[in-house]
Amino acid sequence: MPWPYLHNCPPNNICSWLVQTSYQSGTTHLYLVVMFLVYFLMWHTQLFHDNYLFMQPDRSSCREVRVVGHGEPILAHVGDEVEFSCHLSPYRDAERMEILWFRSQASDVVHLYRERQEFYGQQMAQFQNRTELITDEIADGSVTLRLHPVVPADEGPYGCRFVSSDFTGEAVWELEVAGLGSDPHISLEGFKQGGIQLRCSSSGWYPKPQSQWRDHQGRCLPPETEVIVKDAQGLFSLETSVVVQGGAHSNVSCSIQNPLLGQKKEFVVQIADVFLPGTSPWKRAFLGTLVGTLLLLALLPTLALYFFRKQRRSQGTRQAGGRWEGGCRRGRDYSTDWSIRRTRGFACRGRGQVWEWGQNPPSPALNICLCAVDVTLDPGSAHPSLEVSEDGKSVSSRRMAPGSAAGDPQRFSGQTCVLSRERFSAGRHYWEVHVGRRSRWFLGACLAAVPRAGQARLSPAGGYWVMGLWNGCEYFVLDPHRVALTMRVPPRCVGILLDCEAGKLSFFNVSNGSHIFTFTDTFSGTLCAYFRPRAHDGSEHPDPLTICPLPVREKRVPEEEDSDTWLQPYEPSDPALAMW
Repeated sequence: MPWPYLHNCPPNNICSWLVQTSYQSGTTHLYLVVMFLVYFLMWHTQLFHDNYLFMQPDRSSCREVRVVGHGEPILAHVGDEVEFSCHLSPYRDAERMEILWFRSQASDVVHLYRERQEFYGQQMAQFQNRTELITDEIADGSVTLRLHPVVPADEGPYGCRFVSSDFTGEAVWELEVAGLGSDPHISLEGFKQGGIQLRCSSSGWYPKPQSQWRDHQGRCLPPETEVIVKDAQGLFSLETSVVVQGGAHSNVSCSIQNPLLGQKKEFVVQIADVFLPGTSPWKRAFLGTLVGTLLLLALLPTLALYFFRKQRRSQGTRQAGGRWEGGCRRGRDYSTDWSIRRTRGFACRGRGQVWEWGQNPPSPALNICLCAVDVTLDPGSAHPSLEVSEDGKSVSSRRMAPGSAAGDPQRFSGQTCVLSRERFSAGRHYWEVHVGRRSRWFLGACLAAVPRAGQARLSPAGGYWVMGLWNGCEYFVLDPHRVALTMRVPPRCVGILLDCEAGKLSFFNVSNGSHIFTFTDTFSGTLCAYFRPRAHDGSEHPDPLTICPLPVREKRVPEEEDSDTWLQPYEPSDPALAMW
């Protein structure tokens, strides 16, 4: 007979098995009793409890996979390109997943990727031939969709969705589109209601612009009419008019503002009371003379500028004795030929200078003499879509990256940029970059320790002090917000002067020797030169960014009796060279 208390064992365990075995054998085996005792002790001891917990899965080690997109709305300009980046957290391979970019709902397909292929059959018509998928880091769960060119209809919600056999997740964000229109144009319509009627017009704005007339004291003038029309591309054109009375003489301005960007364009015209209609009949004739004079004055500077530039080019080429290649003068040794520096307007002498911060530099030769550095590009930091020349002096963009650079922490993966090998932490340093006729680029300096992965805002807060060009005519800096820059002469070569002790970084137009902009900040670490040719813009002049060769100054120990310690201005005999 089996042991009596074995009848109280729970079913489906070893105890129940012992009971059945004992009944079948008819006898109680000694080894069964021993096994039962061991099982009984393990059940009631902490040892069994610990073993039981050890065998359970560690749920605390399981992390929920989620999709990370843009945390805040993206602002894009009409005609530019915009990038939508999404990645999995924690990182996991997404190469065999389905990845969908969509608008407000999943059926509005912007771009579809599935099993290493891209499918365009379900793509919305407005996005066809405008999307480009970047999968360089898809093995780490990170992908980027590039949309170009941006149009007003692209504004609105977007999202990306990752789908696999064991996971589905998505992230959504907003895209804001803005367009800065053309400069206002004011025309004189004639006499009306005892005053002069002016009409102001501009086009190419998005969203709907706001207009304002003001007199010479800044007071608002009520518009007579205002018409805003939306064209087929979704851009707005504005036309407004005002009647200027006798009390509103002197300056009258028409300004048009983009409410999203907070930027405006303004045009000012001067009108005196003597030209307003009144009892004297000669005023009409005088007004006609004024209009003719204004038209003549507008035409004469254009003709004068054309002949002046033509004459300066011919004389400058004849006097220089060298030739221009890639925007940088070659064929002369600047480090030994001081006559070139003298003809540029200054003779470099001693170890000081007379130019102060905030003033236009008297000549690029000043910077060349005192603080020129030999800058070379670091191919190890270049984005995969960039091509750096063998000598490290030029960089250009390609339409498609030749391969992935995943796993290299020194190479940029989100920004199409490259840094210099040189690092700057003290002193003054000057270099020049030939930008040619590229329609998009960024130049300047950044902290050497900036993150290489992901996108970045190119402002001093992020460790970037750069100047940029968009659409071939929009020059700007971020300080910290976008600041538009006005260029009378588009620079084909940009000079950059860094003063680490003074905390200043300045940009110069080498084409005409003018000062463009100066950052004033406190540099928190080592800096290096920053070059970003942007993606291939499809322009007729996709020139590379090329570092110009400059005369590098030699180190010199100052002498105690060296009294010649300042820059002596020099007046060249050739007026054409003096204007350089």
